[in-house]
Amino acid sequence: MNIQRIPLLVAVLLAAFLAACGAKTTTETKEAAQAPVPQRNTRTIAPPKEDPHWSYEVADGPSMWGKLSAKWKECAAGRSQSPIDIAKTSNAKLPALKAEFRPAELKIIHHEHMADVVNTGHSIQVNYTEGDKLKLGNEEFELLQYHFHSPSEHTVRGKHYPMEMHMVHRSADKKLAVVGVFIEEGATNPAFDSVWSNLPEARGVEHHLPNVKVDVNQLLPQKTNTYRYSGSLTTPPCSEDVQWVIMTTPIQMSASQIEKFRNILKGNNRPPQPLYSRAVVTEMASESVIQ
Repeated sequence: MNIQRIPLLVAVLLAAFLAACGAKTTTETKEAAQAPVPQRNTRTIAPPKEDPHWSYEVADGPSMWGKLSAKWKECAAGRSQSPIDIAKTSNAKLPALKAEFRPAELKIIHHEHMADVVNTGHSIQVNYTEGDKLKLGNEEFELLQYHFHSPSEHTVRGKHYPMEMHMVHRSADKKLAVVGVFIEEGATNPAFDSVWSNLPEARGVEHHLPNVKVDVNQLLPQKTNTYRYSGSLTTPPCSEDVQWVIMTTPIQMSASQIEKFRNILKGNNRPPQPLYSRAVVTEMASESVIQ
């Protein structure tokens, strides 16, 4: 090869290489522009300014909620507070409770819905705008949202479950009914996949899932026996006169699913509150101690 031609050859090869790189970069840019957009819309929600900050920590945690705001006095002074420890139950056939708590009268009607998944800073919450109904006796309640606590807020004979789901319903006259579902460690639960793959990690972040449908009925246990009692919200303002319906049979999530939630929020549970004179009723044996 002629030595004098080497610089010219190198220049030609370099020019060809740069041209190829430019074409590749243009192609990659075009492909990136045409790549499918993730099927969710994200926004940040500012926390309410009118209420004081609260948490599950010592300084502004559950033992302090009643002192943080006059609107939250029931958190400290209320005598029908939630959660509770479920230890002793009364049969649902008790006359005063029969009409309202008869097992056949509990009916949950669920449909598929699109969801908004938001990190409130206190829980991961899935919001709904319309659809699911809870019929408790002659009263009908609409599902507003469901959210999660870890470990469980309610306990059974002092036992916590790894997680608990609360499904918050409201009637036309603003009464509240909350369905509680214990979550134990076990098999992977595919019913939560669409939500669990979109868990917001930062407080105030909301993922709107316009093309993901969630069938709430799949989130519930197949056995429908329940514990029921009159209680309160488990977070400020701790409003009372909430009808609680706690499923006796837990559902399962895998260790990795539970861990994914706990990597974002853990210890977001209010301790059990005194039962006082309230009764917990169930479809199971009368005046029994839960085994």
